[in-house]
Amino acid sequence: MADILDGKALAQKLQTDLAQQIAKIKAAGGRSPGLAVLMVGDNPASTAYVRNKERACEKLGIVSLGKHFPANTTQAELSQVIDELNHDDRVDGILVQLPLPDHLDSVALLNQIHPDKDADGLHPMNLGRLVRGEVGLQSCTPAGVMKLLEEYHIDPRGKHAVVIGRSILVGKPLGLMLLAQDATVTMAHSHTPDLPAVARSANILVAAVGRPNLITADMVKPGAVVIDVGINRITDDGGGRLVGDVDFASVKDVASWITPVPGGVGPMTVTMLMANTVWSYLRRVAG
Repeated sequence: MADILDGKALAQKLQTDLAQQIAKIKAAGGRSPGLAVLMVGDNPASTAYVRNKERACEKLGIVSLGKHFPANTTQAELSQVIDELNHDDRVDGILVQLPLPDHLDSVALLNQIHPDKDADGLHPMNLGRLVRGEVGLQSCTPAGVMKLLEEYHIDPRGKHAVVIGRSILVGKPLGLMLLAQDATVTMAHSHTPDLPAVARSANILVAAVGRPNLITADMVKPGAVVIDVGINRITDDGGGRLVGDVDFASVKDVASWITPVPGGVGPMTVTMLMANTVWSYLRRVAG
């Protein structure tokens, strides 16, 4: 029976630390860190994510400077807002909530964010820093996964890590982070031959593809650490529930450690966004 990598508990611990840090900054006469989350349209999932981020800001003492735009907002209008936020000294982090409506060029908008205010760690400059092993803002979900491994004393060094999913948001940066910790990393995806065999070779198995219950017990090496990044809403028996990319019920009997869904990686993503904002604030204010 696998032990649980409790992302919810770790997120609460880290947020408490961040709140205390911000309280000290304010007590010393400093301003609060500021985060601007930009959302376009009324995608229900995005609305929920943004609400969670705004609540986290309020809880920690971070000023939320976000803006919600109608679905017909133009590229030029959003570009102008990002330019203004880049030059706004109250703003330490900027995040564009994805997905955007089809008429908008998300890559161009993300690239326009100043690298030092790139709270989601997706700017080419920050991804380049990650490749080179330099200090920079890092993508929130992969950074949250690495924090979980650190908290539970799971050392990637010398381990074979298999990351299933090659997105720029999770898979690729997480592969680089594991590599930086001296893991041997295999990046797997939908075109990987004999995916079950590749998965079974992993000491650390990460599923980040967005396919419900893709990873079953027969794909997991006994004693492996299993990280489930997937958050999928499924409906059964007339109701909806969240499940991951891992079939938790069967895999928990094979793995040594496993993240639940919900309560695993998800809470860490928002927490790392807050941590990135505070880190950016300290870099900008303290030099």
